[in-house]
Amino acid sequence: MDLENVCSTSALQALSKLLSSPEEEEDALDQVLYPSTSTGALSPGNIGPAKKEESKVNPPNKPENRKDIWDPEEVPEGSEFDDMWDPREQPEYDIIFKQHVGAEDVFLGMTRKDPSTACCEDLLVKIKLPGIKSSDITLDIHEKVLDLRTPKHKLVLHLPHPVDSKTGKASFITETEILEVTLTMKREFDFLNFF
Repeated sequence: MDLENVCSTSALQALSKLLSSPEEEEDALDQVLYPSTSTGALSPGNIGPAKKEESKVNPPNKPENRKDIWDPEEVPEGSEFDDMWDPREQPEYDIIFKQHVGAEDVFLGMTRKDPSTACCEDLLVKIKLPGIKSSDITLDIHEKVLDLRTPKHKLVLHLPHPVDSKTGKASFITETEILEVTLTMKREFDFLNFF
């Protein structure tokens, strides 16, 4: 096969004609006959059907609301609890991962549990609240957010894993002034680690 015949203008036009629809052929012919100064003459980019640009601002299947400033999907979960003008201080806290193990796990290695956080079932949040009584504490747990309010403290904690908000336990230890919140994690692939 002769290389000059493959790369000739007529061969490229014939290939373009095979790949395009009849409506696009007329547009392509106009572009070849009357090329704009910005695009230039026929090039390999002109082969095939013309590319249509899609608007990436608003998806075509969603109705556009002119009053919306942003899409609800763009707002992170739990941001409704954040209040940067609240003067209360954030208390110190620790996040500890817990797992339920028995002798078969520790000594015999009969299950696939290991010390990693992937094998942990619970999330323990220890919050230091000096000078606070248990009656002053307001605690609200959501799937990904822990919201704690006292007269002196405010804590909005975005949790590292989704939790079951209905099965959590909280206890306030008055001697150390620490609130311990135990939450059961629910993750997508827990059935692989805990069977």
